[in-house]
Amino acid sequence: MSIYVDADACPVKAEIYRVAERYQLKVFVVSNSYLNVPRDPRIERVVVSDSFDAADHWIAERVGPDDVVVTADIPLADRCLKAGAAVIGNTGVAFTTASIGMAMANRELLSNLRAMGEVMGGPRPMAQRDRSRFLSALDEAIQRIRRRGPK
Repeated sequence: MSIYVDADACPVKAEIYRVAERYQLKVFVVSNSYLNVPRDPRIERVVVSDSFDAADHWIAERVGPDDVVVTADIPLADRCLKAGAAVIGNTGVAFTTASIGMAMANRELLSNLRAMGEVMGGPRPMAQRDRSRFLSALDEAIQRIRRRGPK
């Protein structure tokens, strides 16, 4: 079991490192640029090219049913769910096969509204409750995979 982090804009990397240490899990921190990561043999920094979706492609090509992916990128979440992985958004909301269709539709709607100038700005800042929900969701996903056993 590994944790794959779509890291360029991930606000919960420190939380991921703490949980990974507790469970002794490998973490792949994937980004388009150099990021500082803790000096730990279980944490691997992966710097991909700056081409569009390079980090997403790297993650999607490697992830499997015994892995957890942390991303706010809905198309990446969809690809990882199709590979059987557990997927959690940065705010702790788990993506599921039942919820991903609505998330994709909402993303498309917001994209169109932004293009028309109807919606401005991005997501709201992370709150402490978001971090708590994220930690709970990550712990729950790891426990669920461990109970199920390797696939």
